Amino acid sequence: MSDIIIIDNEYISMSYLPDKKFVYHTTYKPVSGQILRDALLAGLETLQKYGAHKWLSDERKNGPMTREDQEWGRVNLNPRAVEIGWKYWALVVPEQLIAAGSMAPAIEEYYELGMRMMVFSDVKEAIQWLDRFED
Repeated sequence: MSDIIIIDNEYISMSYLPDKKFVYHTTYKPVSGQILRDALLAGLETLQKYGAHKWLSDERKNGPMTREDQEWGRVNLNPRAVEIGWKYWALVVPEQLIAAGSMAPAIEEYYELGMRMMVFSDVKEAIQWLDRFED
């Protein structure tokens, strides 16, 4: 079955992969504010529409998330994500970000919400991790 394109613009592309049963998005340059928020909400709607529970984010070309977007996510996105059953998140970031250990608080925060999040520097490894879980 063909991938279903959800968003495709200069900042971000997002698809639903029916064969893998996950949402997959890639950022092409730093994105924040309403463009980011609209994309994340579209991803949640896609998870809900297809009854999926997995998401792959390739954020290697994105910049740091603003405090405003972080807070918006905590208040508006995270509760809804848990409600619709998002369970597994593979996040691909630059290698130096993993080495710095700066993702540990986010991983713990999502774990407390009932979501398993793993950080990778390679998309193939992220896909292999997601494939381990039944949807």
